Amino acid sequence: MKKIKNIIIILSLLILYIYVCNITLLPSNYILLQGENFNIYTLAGLYLQEKDAPYTLQTVSTNETKINKVGKIDYSLNLFKLFSVKNISVNVIPKTTVVPVGKAIGMKLYTEGVLVVGMSEIEGKKPYEQSGIQEGDIIIQINQNEIDTTEDLMQMVNDCKGKALSIKYMHGEETATTSITPIKNQNNEYKLGLWVRDAAAGVGTLTFYEPSSKMFGTLGHGILDVDTSELIKIENGELVTTNILSVVKGEKGNPGEIRGTIESGYTIGDISKNTEFGVFGKLNLPSYLGVSDSNAIEVCSREEVQTGKAQIICELENGKRDYYDIEIQKIFLNNNKDNKSMLIKIVDEKLIEKTGGIIQGMSGAPIIQNGKFVGAVTHVLVNDPTLGYGVFADIMLKQMKEVN
Repeated sequence: MKKIKNIIIILSLLILYIYVCNITLLPSNYILLQGENFNIYTLAGLYLQEKDAPYTLQTVSTNETKINKVGKIDYSLNLFKLFSVKNISVNVIPKTTVVPVGKAIGMKLYTEGVLVVGMSEIEGKKPYEQSGIQEGDIIIQINQNEIDTTEDLMQMVNDCKGKALSIKYMHGEETATTSITPIKNQNNEYKLGLWVRDAAAGVGTLTFYEPSSKMFGTLGHGILDVDTSELIKIENGELVTTNILSVVKGEKGNPGEIRGTIESGYTIGDISKNTEFGVFGKLNLPSYLGVSDSNAIEVCSREEVQTGKAQIICELENGKRDYYDIEIQKIFLNNNKDNKSMLIKIVDEKLIEKTGGIIQGMSGAPIIQNGKFVGAVTHVLVNDPTLGYGVFADIMLKQMKEVN
């Protein structure tokens, strides 16, 4: 009898643990496109109620309510219709039109502080060894002075004359303070033994901009640091015109690329956010893009995306944007975790002849289906360059609106 009682207690605690984990893991904030289904799938016994609405409850596990009301809607998640266990806020953004661009573009990103990308000994010593600082961390202050560039850091280190420095840095989302005593090298310069960088640059394809706000989205994925493979946390950045130098055709096991330069480019926009779903900001000089507000089309919600024929827009020669045929082969409707929303295949023989399929630099190429903006190219499958992934348009639009 005692054994059965213990089993019941353990099972009860396990069920309680599962409920707590399920509730805790649910986001407190959602962003939806007007007319999109609000889907939350969770355990039985949980009910969703709109606050300040008549007291009608619905089970969350089967909730697929299409929301057309624009603005913020507050919900309460209730357990067994007895009490609230979580507040959920839904921000519904209005349907809009965007101008699909498909033009090669350059980006300059500037970090908050300086990014640690490597470490090396100074005269056989490791001054950083006990500091706790690791590759990927961001140094933001030295002796309570803000550090914005590598030049700032070098100046502060040399001015210390060998005295210990108080260093404030970010490790992930956490901020910490440590101390490092610089070492003098053979050139009579003081060094921390840290390799740092304050900026990064890349070339991709500008996806779209919204005529009413001039906010833009590009790439469909974030820009990663080449040394740490981490998403670069930026303070600001610039959108810059690029000059295409050459196109390297992709092959199985060897991705191709669009090679371009931004050295003589014009700054046409300000970058404010680098996310896993794209780079976003505000366009200042849209006239440089070769498109106009009159080219605006409707944004397609994910429920409207269909398998079958579609097109992408990209630039492979300076000043020449073209439409190329693709097929959307699979749609991952409930995927909000990454930028692989749909599997696409290049079927246009002209594009395959030029590039072999999807190549580096085509990330961000807008996907058009039935006259609507569907999403953007994000990845290529290395073993078959004609295959790749695209991200939903509504995901990029939500990220852009978060910037705004």
